[in-house]
Amino acid sequence: MGTVKIQSANTIGKNFIPKQYLPDGKDEYYHREKQSFWDAERWRNLYSYEVERLVKNNNNSDNWDTIFVTDQFDPDQVKNTRFYGLVRIGNLKKNTLIHHDLKVESGITNSVVISCDIGDDVAIHNVRYLSHYIVGNRCILFNVDEIHTTNHAKFGNGIIKEGESENVRTWIDLMNETGSRAILPFDGIIPADAYLWAKYRDDIPLQKKLVEITQNSFENRRGVYGSIGEQCVIKNSRILKDVKVGPRCYIKGTNKLKNLTINSSESEPTQIGEGVELVNGIIGYGCHIFYGCKAVRFILGNNSNLKYGARLINSFLGDNSTISCCEVLNNLIFPAHEQHHNNSFLIASVIMGQSNMAAGATIGSNHNSRANDNEIQAGRGFWPGLCTSVKHSCRFASFVLLAKSDYPAELDIPLPFSLLNNNASADQLEVFPAFWWLYNMYALARNSWKFNKRDKRINKIQKIEFDSLAPDTIEEIVKARHLLEVWTGKASLRKAGKTLDNITEKEFAKIGFQILQNDTDKTQDLMVLGENMEKSRRKVIILKAYRAYHAYGDMLHYYAIKNLTDYLESNPEETFSLMCDKLRGERITDWVNIGGQLIPCEDVDKLRSDIGSGKLKSWAEIHNRYNSLWEEYSIKKQKHAYAIMSEIYGVKKQLSKEQWISALEKGSDIQEYINKQVYISRNKDFDNPFRHTTYRNMEEMTATIGTIEDNSFVKQVRSETQAFNQLINKMKKRL
Repeated sequence: MGTVKIQSANTIGKNFIPKQYLPDGKDEYYHREKQSFWDAERWRNLYSYEVERLVKNNNNSDNWDTIFVTDQFDPDQVKNTRFYGLVRIGNLKKNTLIHHDLKVESGITNSVVISCDIGDDVAIHNVRYLSHYIVGNRCILFNVDEIHTTNHAKFGNGIIKEGESENVRTWIDLMNETGSRAILPFDGIIPADAYLWAKYRDDIPLQKKLVEITQNSFENRRGVYGSIGEQCVIKNSRILKDVKVGPRCYIKGTNKLKNLTINSSESEPTQIGEGVELVNGIIGYGCHIFYGCKAVRFILGNNSNLKYGARLINSFLGDNSTISCCEVLNNLIFPAHEQHHNNSFLIASVIMGQSNMAAGATIGSNHNSRANDNEIQAGRGFWPGLCTSVKHSCRFASFVLLAKSDYPAELDIPLPFSLLNNNASADQLEVFPAFWWLYNMYALARNSWKFNKRDKRINKIQKIEFDSLAPDTIEEIVKARHLLEVWTGKASLRKAGKTLDNITEKEFAKIGFQILQNDTDKTQDLMVLGENMEKSRRKVIILKAYRAYHAYGDMLHYYAIKNLTDYLESNPEETFSLMCDKLRGERITDWVNIGGQLIPCEDVDKLRSDIGSGKLKSWAEIHNRYNSLWEEYSIKKQKHAYAIMSEIYGVKKQLSKEQWISALEKGSDIQEYINKQVYISRNKDFDNPFRHTTYRNMEEMTATIGTIEDNSFVKQVRSETQAFNQLINKMKKRL
């Protein structure tokens, strides 16, 4: 059979829905009538003089009786255009539409229009093929080769239409290359949905229900029209096929957009620019995609960006993220991810947000077997440095910073806020726990502020914990301190020449605890070795274990005091004793970062069970559950903070007032430490003599980059410190 078929001349614009898929008593326009932005009563047939004017203006139609207009229709605004099938045209008068510097007259010229509804005051010029679309009011479609919808259009959703086989369903292969964690994309999906679906593959009832819920969330009958929301501008572009475009969207110079939902609104307009090619995807509100980007089988969260030739394939990029100039394949990326450089790669990973990929970083794409890449899991704040190479399979705790290196083997790093260094000359891996707190406080303190400030979303469907000290990182710290105790205890016994046989982990931890609590000199002489952190036979050296252990302790204390003072500040009528009564209880030790929202593991298990059993029947109900859990999160975090504070003071029941005063005073001291370290870590950029070399003198340097005293964040932390100390004094007076 030939690739080009021949049919009779009168078939264009007719029989959009094959007869076998038409419901009884319905015609091919029944979906269109439900989708239309306007009441059917507004339309009328053309008057005879209007037909004459249209013909005189070099327009033609296979049947003028199927062209409908409104009472405010000026036929002289339509020229050199061919109409096929049922076409309805809204108010059309001699006006000028202006978008930025583009000024075009309203009307329809030099175009082919097939079976479309067209809104009021539109400008459609040089659109060579516009078929089966509903075009909103005051849209500009200018210099476009093709805009059309098929009868089986899915608009990026992972569904199948009636009569289609499963093999046409679009899946997105997240987290690894094998497809074993594939999910179905859908309009409205958030990172939490994707993680729930991709992570819990062993939960068979859950997996079946998620497919069923997604399929049932969208129309499976054929014949749904494409839509272009009001005040959209689409210009100088080639092909848009099976694309749903939200209001106020701006599309210019694109090569190909196919099988997409592009969410956009007046408050969060989306823009897509030059040379872009997007296929099989869901694009969130307020996104920007420009300059030669390519994306296939993808999801883009709200307020996210692709720029400068980025390639995004089989991946979910969460809200508030930016990817430029690089390649990203088979990933699930939680909100607030930054990746800006042409020579960085991110392959087969789940990155849990607030992350940054430096130039030359190659994460997961360098095979270490003949099989497909497995996967990498990195907690919040993952930051691989310049020219870092990491193989699969690896797991990193939160806020792990990787120094420049080619890491030769798989890694499992349970120590949060650490710096990793591959010391090739000594043939050892070096891990500096709590490095951020000790030496990079400016970046750590700025973290929460920065990501909150950059959150421009209006529709904050995905709830996000931005604070670096939160239940997930705190539990990692608790475990890290225990590991440091165990490893320090072993190091002490090794140095003493004693055997480690028949000694329990609890006994090692007890020895290490005594050393780390009381003896700084002794720990400096110990070689503390990490265990089960690298798949190799070489040593893993823990640097500055004593300092890290106490830094972790300060982080626990600061987290607890911040959340408890927040509780009392939010509940001014409550006393300290009443707070203790309300917050006292067992500590929740297992939290899940589900798309950026932190949820106790038992609540996630209940959510999975309720989906699998059919109690939650739609994505809307699942999202409502996320929201209700988010509403409970604040008090659960404060209860968690109270449990942490109780463990710090060794209290099983209730903190005493004396302990509370001591805790408040130490919290104030820690805040002063933060204030000082923010200044010190930022001032390194000003004190470094090599930073001075490009300036003629200090006056030029100051005029160019200012001084440390001018730094807005340094000023902000000083102000926050003053406010925190005032709060501490206020809390003392309430006792």
